[in-house]
Amino acid sequence: MTSPKTARLFEPLTLDGLTLENRILIAPMCQYSARDGEATDWHMMHLGQLAMSGAGLLTLEATAVSPEARITAWDLGLYNDGCERALGRVLDAVREYAPVPICIQIAHAGRKASSEAPWAGGHQIPPEQAYGWRTEAPSAVAHGEGEVPPHALDAADLKRVRDQFVATAKRAVRLGIEAVELHGAHGYLLHQFLSPIANKRTDAYGGSLENRMRFPLEIYDAVRDVVPAGSPVWLRVSATDWVEDGWDLDETVALAQALKRAGSPALHVSTGGVSPKQAITLGPGYQVPYAERIKAETGLTTIAVGLITEAQQAETILQEGKADAISLARAMLYDPRWPWHAAAELGAAVRAPKQYWRSQPREFKALFKDTAFGQR
Repeated sequence: MTSPKTARLFEPLTLDGLTLENRILIAPMCQYSARDGEATDWHMMHLGQLAMSGAGLLTLEATAVSPEARITAWDLGLYNDGCERALGRVLDAVREYAPVPICIQIAHAGRKASSEAPWAGGHQIPPEQAYGWRTEAPSAVAHGEGEVPPHALDAADLKRVRDQFVATAKRAVRLGIEAVELHGAHGYLLHQFLSPIANKRTDAYGGSLENRMRFPLEIYDAVRDVVPAGSPVWLRVSATDWVEDGWDLDETVALAQALKRAGSPALHVSTGGVSPKQAITLGPGYQVPYAERIKAETGLTTIAVGLITEAQQAETILQEGKADAISLARAMLYDPRWPWHAAAELGAAVRAPKQYWRSQPREFKALFKDTAFGQR
């Protein structure tokens, strides 16, 4: 059994002025259960159980900057007072019982908006149908064959979208959210600007790598300006499109270097999502090599994600210096106590709510931090 001194997974991680108790990050996971962008009781249950998991950071699902920015009509948003009140209600309840820091993933779906929920097929809903709308993107190029092409954003539209990202970030700050992740991955708007597959522009925002990076970097700068110093802001990126002549790892390294110069402390490294033609080679930790190269070439704190399911697997990735933190999504849904079980396996300690202290197994007397219990 690994001793607490060598369990890298349970060492603190500092991102700007925010220090996390451990290096387990809960990834953003869309729930498609909001109403008009507003968080519901489902979010109370979902985020409540994850907040008690002992993870170092809890990231909210992709949170849209406008109604048109949602992937589906049931996506979470933070673009009006109703959204802010509803999310505030959920966060207040979570914070009362679980001290985990909260990160928000701010997002715009671009041409992948106006979709059906995954359990209803996930296909595009045409703008003339209920729950559908005209999407917007860097270029009037549809995501999939037979889909309605998006509206190509003009200069005024770009300013509007930048302002929407800023407005959502300001609302997040008002809600006391401690960190911001900008969604630049999985084929959504910022990724669409980066990828030559989706970006066919001939102006200052298309063509060369510098031009394709311009709008995502402008969004980063604009959001960074309104988030308090010490609160970290970073991007989630797709390091490759898994398509020939698409966005690739070399370009991702260049983006990471630019983000580092702009003040980003970290990069969350995923892959794919911009094209139905992608050919992904799946396997345990299949995206880790991308995080490893970005970390080696830029020195940025890298967050690895993708088919990382076992505690020792996660620990080995960190011990070998391939990444600095581990992001878990489906593994956390399957086992919301994953950090507890990982701490038990690795001989570490984790924070648990006092209402659950009595569940600590006899063979793991030091599993839960700062416990005390007495009974007559």
